[in-house]
Amino acid sequence: MSLPQKATAIPAVETDSPQSRQTKPTKVRWKLFLLLLVLVAVNYIDRGSISVALPIIQKEFNMGPELVGLLLSAFFWTYALMQVPVGWLIDRFGPRKVVTASCLGWGAATAASGLAGGFLSMFIARMGIGVTEAGVMPAGGKLNALWMHSKERGRGATILDAGAPLGAGVGGILITWLISTAGGWRPAFIIAGILTVVLGLVIWWYVRDNPREHRAVNDAEAEYIEASHRAEDEAAQAAGANTGRRGLLPYLKHRSFWAMCFGWFGFNGVFYGLLTWGPLFLSQAKHFDLKTIGWSTFVIFGAGFIGEIIGGSLADTLRERGFDTNKVMRSLLGLSALVVTLGLVGVTVVGDPVTAVVLLSVVLFFLRWVGLFWAVPATLGGRANAGVLGGAMNLSGNIAGMITPIVVGFIVGATGGYTWALLYFVASAVIMGISVLTLDYSKRLVV
Repeated sequence: MSLPQKATAIPAVETDSPQSRQTKPTKVRWKLFLLLLVLVAVNYIDRGSISVALPIIQKEFNMGPELVGLLLSAFFWTYALMQVPVGWLIDRFGPRKVVTASCLGWGAATAASGLAGGFLSMFIARMGIGVTEAGVMPAGGKLNALWMHSKERGRGATILDAGAPLGAGVGGILITWLISTAGGWRPAFIIAGILTVVLGLVIWWYVRDNPREHRAVNDAEAEYIEASHRAEDEAAQAAGANTGRRGLLPYLKHRSFWAMCFGWFGFNGVFYGLLTWGPLFLSQAKHFDLKTIGWSTFVIFGAGFIGEIIGGSLADTLRERGFDTNKVMRSLLGLSALVVTLGLVGVTVVGDPVTAVVLLSVVLFFLRWVGLFWAVPATLGGRANAGVLGGAMNLSGNIAGMITPIVVGFIVGATGGYTWALLYFVASAVIMGISVLTLDYSKRLVV
């Protein structure tokens, strides 16, 4: 009788079997979003590379400030116009296909920009980069809706969007290093394009449109995510909201939709203004050389990266502790808008270049909290409509991208300085502030 007793006792005390380990959720969703962080960082390295190299390109192509502003806006015209169509494609065909195609296309266009012979060919190449990069951020917003638990979407959104200041900061160092190492801005752009194509192949290999399709996701992680989705759908149905694909038009009647769009418009009026004209501001107004511009850009946008990660974690932590979603989001983003506005006013009155860099770093730290907006399309439209709503939001933001470089170019050309350009950024921050306090972050829209 003793032998059977031993045989049954052995499995009874086993606590770390493969079966028991399988009950612990895997963390693939966080690995996927770290990859998306890298993707968005490379995206902003490529799109911001022209700003870092602009003091050289401006002299080579003999461009005045008005032409510089037009060239800087070229990317945003096509990027903005593609947002809603690409959002529809993401909802229809899935984010994996769209984001992979974007990587391959924008890598080729970035390399082609290194072959530009003058203003016109560079303008066309920049428009090509705009078309091909258009799918990245809406696809990231869709993946946030598909892969993240509702309690984690703040962190998911800011991890995704934090690639923007990270890429802008690292890009300042990387592109200046590539220019000096490769022998000029042309080979630097070609190398950046080739590396982007390689990243596109990595994206295709690792990213999947939902957790169940990923080979490394176990049942526990998939169920954890899907349980959140079911709860959201049940709450939406109880409130009378539709959980299927609806397209864009039904959302146009809602105040929160327009608050989302205008909030992102104001945010990008500040961010894209500093991204495109910031290096020239440091060169012409503060008399920095190319190396100092690179390091200053790294510090300023690096502060934005840190701020965005902290903002996302803070928002999710407060909501997990039971604080009302609207109070959390309006408090954090309202504070963000206030600090950004005051910081930009400060930059207009200080003369010391180091103080200006410090103030711009504070501005970027708080500005990037608004990266939480990439969780809003999933909140307002659910998973089925997150792509098209994310595209509409990004369209509005990139209208600011189209307008801002041109307006700043004319302001600088007319006034010979940057004070009124900085006040334009202040006005954008005020629009952002009004919008973030108006938006309802707590429920899906009934359409």
